[in-house]
Order: sequence, then structure tokens, then C-alpha cells
Amino acid sequence: MKLTKQLTEAFLEGQDFTSIIGQDAVKETVKSALMAGRNLIIVGPPGVGKTTLAKNVSELLPEIEVMDCPYHCDPENPVCPECKAGRTTKKKKIAGSERFVRVQGSPDLTAEDLIGDIDPAKAIKYGPLSIEAFTPGKIFKANNGVLFFDELNRCGEKLQNALLQALQEKIVTIGSYDIDFEANFLFIATMNPEDTSTESISTVLMDRFDVAYMTYPETQEEEEEIVEKTAKKLINVPPDVRRTLVLFVRELRDNDKLEKLPSVRATIGLYERGQTQAMLKGKETVEWEDVQKVLFSVLSHRIKLKPSAQYLQTPREFLKKQLKDFIEKQGLGKEAGDIP
Repeated sequence: MKLTKQLTEAFLEGQDFTSIIGQDAVKETVKSALMAGRNLIIVGPPGVGKTTLAKNVSELLPEIEVMDCPYHCDPENPVCPECKAGRTTKKKKIAGSERFVRVQGSPDLTAEDLIGDIDPAKAIKYGPLSIEAFTPGKIFKANNGVLFFDELNRCGEKLQNALLQALQEKIVTIGSYDIDFEANFLFIATMNPEDTSTESISTVLMDRFDVAYMTYPETQEEEEEIVEKTAKKLINVPPDVRRTLVLFVRELRDNDKLEKLPSVRATIGLYERGQTQAMLKGKETVEWEDVQKVLFSVLSHRIKLKPSAQYLQTPREFLKKQLKDFIEKQGLGKEAGDIP
């Protein structure tokens, strides 16, 4: 399989997932699985870089020449009717990043979205039973690339069943025509284990995957580097303020009263909102009190207390208590008034 060979060469040449800071064990698992041609699910909480890692895979793929058709056919091995019949003659070059096709998992997503359907206009032109009337779905658009399925466990049983043949055999049977189309792609999916509004993944489907587990940044330094790399820079944020806000979020993740933990997006949110809060006060440099003022707005909906703690305090009361204890522990002076 050309895709597997291309990635294997990239990994063995020392190319790495430079978009992701840290997460060395996960990177190694992803490399090993893709080199073996495996379908992969990246499991982890929100905001840890699952999508970024998947995009980084496509960025490591080299530029290739394909037919100028919706299937991105390999000139040496065309799969679509137009290319097989010789009606498509134009070629184009696409970079690795252009070989990334995303599917957003949803209960409303249909098998037709994934595989394709009959185009009424083409049906009138070519006839309702003509293969030319078929419009390819995301699976075929990802031909010779990466099919990324975000939140796979948000999809129902029917859609899961539609994936089985494609994942196992790299072939899709178009039922209306009883024709098999090749589907040559790398499949990477994600799942959030903390999300409760999801469907269960069938045992048969899970058996077609290997799994890589991602978690929050392993160290304070890595999370600070992520914030510096990804967050907006509006005014000056001193290193000690950045260190303090990252530390506060990381300590919240260690709190045994929380069922839902704040993500890296929460850390980035505090960093950015601290800046805008300071700007509203006419400042050119962020102070710790500016971060305190936006704590509840940024964090309250990103945490959830365990049932045993919910009866004792509200999220506001919980955050206020944690902030007070944190300030005392770190010797940061006083709270900046009540949390808005």
C-alpha cells in the first residue's frame, strides 16, 4: 500500500509530529500502528491535540500526482468510472495536507454522507441507473489520503456498519449498482471517553482498530509551551503570570472532587482572557489579578463536580475556595475581589 510505504519512509527518515508538544509515547504508538497499516482510534479528553495529531500525519505525506477527479485517482490505478473510461485526462499535484478529509461524527450523519449517493442532475443526464450518476462521499474523497473521523462514538449503528467493509477490505460495495470501488486511505478516528451523549461502538467495529491513548500534557513546562505556541498574543504576559495560571489549571485536574476536568483549551482561555481583561483596564501587561477576574467565565462550564460534592457547593463556590487556597499556598497576596 503506497500510503503505508510513504509514512514508513518518513518515520524511518526521522520525521516527527512537530505540531504536538510532548506526548512521546502516543507518537510512538501512532507511528507503529500506521507503519503496520492499521486503522487507528485516538482516545482522550477534549483539547489534548487528537485532531492536531491526525492532521500532522497527513502533513508528513509527500506531494503526489493524481487525476483531477473527485476520487483523487492514482494515474496508475484509477478507481472511478470517469478515469477508468479514460474521460479524465487532466492531472494535478496535491500536497500531503490536501490529502486530509475530515468527517464530523454526529447522530445525523448518514451512510450516504460517508459513501455517496445519486445526484439527481446527473441521474437526469446519464440515467438513474448509470454509475456516472453516483456522487462520491467522504470515503472516496479521501482516496490516497487520510480519512479522519472525529468523535466516532457519536455515530449510530447503521453508520458504523457502513464502515466495516471499507476498513477491513479497503473496498466499498455500492448497493444500488452492485459494484465494488476501491477505497485506499488511512483511517484515523477519535473518541472522548468523558462524553456521555454517545453511542456504543460495536465489538465488530472495534476489532478493526488499534488504539492510542492521549492525556493532558505531562509536565508544567510542556503545557506552558503549548499555550505560548497556540494562544493569541495581544499584550505582554509575564512568564510568572503564565506559569501561575497554568499551575492553577493543573492543580484543578488533580482535585478529587471533579468528575470533568478542565482541558488545555481552558488554560489557553485563561491566557487569552487575562490579556483582554487587562486591556479593558488600560494596561499593557497582564497581572495575576486580571486572570482571577475571568476565572469563572472561562472555567465554570469546563468542570463538573462529582455527585458527592455537588450537594455541598456550587461550581462558583468550588472555584472560589480553590482560588483562595491556591493564592495562600503560592503566596500571591489577596484575591482580586469576588469572582464575577
